Amino acid sequence: MNDPAKKNIRHLSLGELEKYFESINEKKFRARQAYEWLWLRQARTFNDMTNLGKDLRAKLSENFSLPALSIDALQKSSDGTVKSRFKTADGHLVEGVLIPTDTRNTACVSSQIGCSLSCRFCATGYMDRKRNLDFDEIYDEVALINQQCEQIYGKKLSNIVFMGMGEPLLNYKNVTRAIDRISAPDGLGMSPRRITLSTAGVAKMIRQLGEDKVKFRLALSLHAANDKKRNEIMPINETNNIKALVDALNFYYQQTHNHITLEYILFKEFNDTLKDADELIKIYRQTASDLVNIIEYNPIDAATFMKPEEDVVDKFMAYLEKNRVNARLRRSRGRDIDAACGQLANKG
Repeated sequence: MNDPAKKNIRHLSLGELEKYFESINEKKFRARQAYEWLWLRQARTFNDMTNLGKDLRAKLSENFSLPALSIDALQKSSDGTVKSRFKTADGHLVEGVLIPTDTRNTACVSSQIGCSLSCRFCATGYMDRKRNLDFDEIYDEVALINQQCEQIYGKKLSNIVFMGMGEPLLNYKNVTRAIDRISAPDGLGMSPRRITLSTAGVAKMIRQLGEDKVKFRLALSLHAANDKKRNEIMPINETNNIKALVDALNFYYQQTHNHITLEYILFKEFNDTLKDADELIKIYRQTASDLVNIIEYNPIDAATFMKPEEDVVDKFMAYLEKNRVNARLRRSRGRDIDAACGQLANKG
């Protein structure tokens, strides 16, 4: 079924599938049926395609592969968060998270197996990058988390965030193609306005998003508001400094008018002073950002960063509010199962 020598059938467009079916003297509408099984009904094997004849299913199996993600392990947090460890057809592991709240059910999905950016505070950053996820594998992550959401909470997903393992903009083609499939009527039919791509900051590719006039939302993982500090914790800043990112974000907004969020993890005695807040406010005002997410730090084994005291967080938030910054404190979810922001690392 997953012979690498065979072409992955999900890498064919509907038009290409129709041409193949015509070449084997099958009617065109059979291609549409197969395509619906691949995306709308999320078939895991050719034998699942029960309205196709047995001989046709056998022929598809002989000529194509249908690699699909499977759930390798599942953990449920005391707060209802569910972490899935997925296994790819070639045996790699990658994690995704279902985050339920009273108002929304969000899938946090990964774009790469591991990561190459080495952010000092992120568990994934201490892993090697094995490879990019293909667009159909990213689609499977969302489809499987959506199934969990329906089974556990009786609702479909309301939101998707690309904030899991890897840097989405270093897997640009697969991530944008996955979002196209996720938002397609014959896919998962989710509005792109409910999808947010979070990047550590690849200025060139942020501009590409603008040129492509994408419809989904963008979040920049800023985490330090001057180049010296950002270089220390995010090596990517050495080649994508804050000025370059501000310029890229403004270009993206001019082209798309999509919402931009700035994300900022508070680290004790590193970026949590009112001087740091002033620098953050400056960037907020230089860009078309409409929201700053202040994020609780979640400790990881490999790093020595700590979370600030609550009174420090309160002062930081109050200062942002006083300066008319639309800021929200994002509380950690799933910390007890290493499913919180920055903790995904394929443990165990």
